[in-house]
Amino acid sequence: MTSDNVPSDRTPIFRPLHWWKTQILPGLADLRLAIILLLAIALFSISGTVIEQGETLQFYQANYPESPALFGFLTWKVILTTGLNHVYSTWWFLTLLVWFGSSLTACTFTRQLPTLKAAKRWKYYDKPEQFQRLSLSSELNQGSNDRLEPILQKNGYLVFREGDKLYARKGIIGRIGPIIVHASMLLILAGSILGSVTGFMAQEMVPSGETFTIENIIEAGPFSRSQVPTDWSVKVNRFWIDYSPEGRIDQFYSDLSVLNNEGEEIKREEIHVNKPLRYRGITLYQTDWSVAAIKANINNSPIFYLPMKQLPLKTEGRLWGTWIPTKPDMTEGVAIITRDLQGTLLVYGNDGNLVGTVREGMSVEVNGVTLNLKEVVGATGLQIKADPGIPVVYAGFGLLMISTIMSYFSHSQIWALQQGDRFYLGGKTNRAQVTFERELFQVLEALKTTETPESETALSV
Repeated sequence: MTSDNVPSDRTPIFRPLHWWKTQILPGLADLRLAIILLLAIALFSISGTVIEQGETLQFYQANYPESPALFGFLTWKVILTTGLNHVYSTWWFLTLLVWFGSSLTACTFTRQLPTLKAAKRWKYYDKPEQFQRLSLSSELNQGSNDRLEPILQKNGYLVFREGDKLYARKGIIGRIGPIIVHASMLLILAGSILGSVTGFMAQEMVPSGETFTIENIIEAGPFSRSQVPTDWSVKVNRFWIDYSPEGRIDQFYSDLSVLNNEGEEIKREEIHVNKPLRYRGITLYQTDWSVAAIKANINNSPIFYLPMKQLPLKTEGRLWGTWIPTKPDMTEGVAIITRDLQGTLLVYGNDGNLVGTVREGMSVEVNGVTLNLKEVVGATGLQIKADPGIPVVYAGFGLLMISTIMSYFSHSQIWALQQGDRFYLGGKTNRAQVTFERELFQVLEALKTTETPESETALSV
């Protein structure tokens, strides 16, 4: 019976707390739930790797048609409806991460921390019967805690004594390891969630010599607005491609400058595939290229800049084209076609027939005029990413590696009792049983050197 002035678990205000402790926390800490959540996260992560992320509607309609559906059910409508085109930022994937993180947290507080507290507490053995319950124990005719203590300390044990009783332990760090594993996994989950809700990804196709600000954002978290820079821009000083002797692309490069709002250069770097530019948490990757325009003139006219458009093809490869008027009234002209930045440009007349070829810095006679090709202007394709959660994820992985090493340390405990002319010694460990058994034999051998020949040193298992 409880007093009216003393609240109990039956008091209405305490029922939710009691229900949380007895129902919710044990359920969250259930190992089976954690395994199911981890498998679900792994499954959807694999789907995000297999199914292209962040593509256009036309891409999914072309690659995942309704008939025939991939695997009998996977169509573009299913992908867009369920969010499989941006798995890692969907509400249900983030919910799985939060749920799994809650399960790890509950397990940490309900199991791991109590286990650590129990490992840090100890009690002396004051009865011979207690040693019989240990995995390894020995009974000696003579023994001395005074002799045993320095031997254990030499082997790295922390020794506690009270009268004729002794307790020693080492490797408590092995009990801390699992807790740090959980903490590192929570950091990784937190970093993933942070990146999903605050990061963004953009793509820009910028002609050589142009300056741009980040605008073409294709994927962004709900709180990513603050990550998009407004106080600096990027200038593409130059874009070029290195070709192999066979004419294949070997590597493409961009010389980029970061400019402040006054147009002053803050940072300059040459990038290529697998070597991005990083500035204030934003990374610019070299991912694509294009033919942006040509610079040419007719006879002695001023040089004009004509954009080139990529042509639709049903076969592999890419072509770019533009049209140049050869008369002031634009009644006649020629079409210019090219497939890269190094090859010959093909010149076609109004009737669609090939009338000539021209290379950069050369001229060709067409329709009674001289067409001078000054320059083929390339464009660099940049993928721009901001992910504030990456440092947190890296910290989590670093901590995970450390905690994994910590978990390999054995937590070993040894008890000793001196009772009359009998000396009892025993111990246990949570891993590396053979190593611990060998160590205990060595302790007994060290004790034997100071005891009488009649001492019993048999180790019972």
